[in-house]
This record gives sequence, structure tokens and C-alpha cells, in this order.
Amino acid sequence: MAATTAGFTEKKKQTKKVPAYLIKEVIDGIPVYYKGYRDVLANKKNPEEIMADGLLQFILKSWIARLFFTGLDSSKYWIGVGEVGSHLSHKNNMAHDLAVFEKSILPAKKISNKYADVPAKLIVEIDTEIEYGDDLPVETYVHLKTQKTLDFGTEKVIWIFTASRKVMVAERGQDWIIRDWDKTVELLDGVTFNVPAYLQEQGITLDGDTAG
Repeated sequence: MAATTAGFTEKKKQTKKVPAYLIKEVIDGIPVYYKGYRDVLANKKNPEEIMADGLLQFILKSWIARLFFTGLDSSKYWIGVGEVGSHLSHKNNMAHDLAVFEKSILPAKKISNKYADVPAKLIVEIDTEIEYGDDLPVETYVHLKTQKTLDFGTEKVIWIFTASRKVMVAERGQDWIIRDWDKTVELLDGVTFNVPAYLQEQGITLDGDTAG
């Protein structure tokens, strides 16, 4: 028992040494680190090397943002892109790749430099370049973050996983669905996306793809 307690104490000490800028989110008080943070602590990488989007993530994020800006009513929605901060509760601060807020829920008078404290209507996440707590499974992170976001009041959370080429759609009060990403998925108000169709349109071929 003493050995276990000592190990736990040592891990707590190590966790406290991680600077705040390497923590992407906090869920139930457990830090979510940028993937590769240990390399930064060991001076093997610069923070920018682990925080920036890869090219595919950047392309997909820009494309979906454009779908939002051209397809959604700008008088009705705010559209956020790039680690949109959300304060759910004490010890629960999250960052989202893309978020759509209703202006009726987030009026102009509530806009400030702080994290949003009201739920987005829709959240879109692309990949999971993180390390969760003391090496907890990434699946645990995805499921917990999704559930907490839905419980906070968000109506729909969509995850795009580029490695497995899957899309997960989670809606409040419904079973979550995981499907191949070649299926067309509705974002909001009739705006849809299909990842491989867009990549083909842009002439982007991923590893493992074959020319048609």
C-alpha cells in the first residue's frame, strides 16, 4: 500500500511540473495535454511543433468553416474556428475545433475575452492529438468530452477521425453513430459534408488511396 501511495504522490508531483501552455483542456480536473508534451519538457521539441494542425486537419477545418460561412444564416449564428474555448463548469474547460453558437443564446452583449459559458448548438472535432491525464485511453477522452458537451446543452457533436476514416455523430437523446467517412453527413440546417468527395474534388490523395 505504501508503494502505491508513493507512486501516486510522485505522479502528482510530475503533473504539477507541466506548464499551463501544454495543457489543451481540463475535464473533471484531469489535464488533457497536447500530444508530445513530454518531448517539449525534455527539450526535444518546441511547443509549436506539437500544437499546430497537420496539413490534412488544416484543410478539413478550413473547408468545414467555409461550409458554415456560406451555408448558415449569419444573422442567426456565430461561427467559431480553432480551439474555441468553452467553460462548462468548475474543473471543466474545453477547446473545440469548430463551434456554431446561436446568437439568441450568445448575444453580442455577452461577447468578451473569456471562454463561452453557454452551449454551442453544434461542435465539430477533427482528430485527437492529445494525451489524456496519466495515459488514460484516448477513447475515454473522446467519449467523456462528447458526453459532457451534450450534457452541457449542445445538440450535436461530430468527430472526424482521419486515421481510421470514420465519422462519429452524437446527438442528445439518441444513440451515437459511427460510420465510414464516405457517407454524407448533415452538419446543421441542411448543410452537409462528405470528406472523400471533397478530397477528390481538390485532387488530394491520402496514403492508401488508389486513383479512380
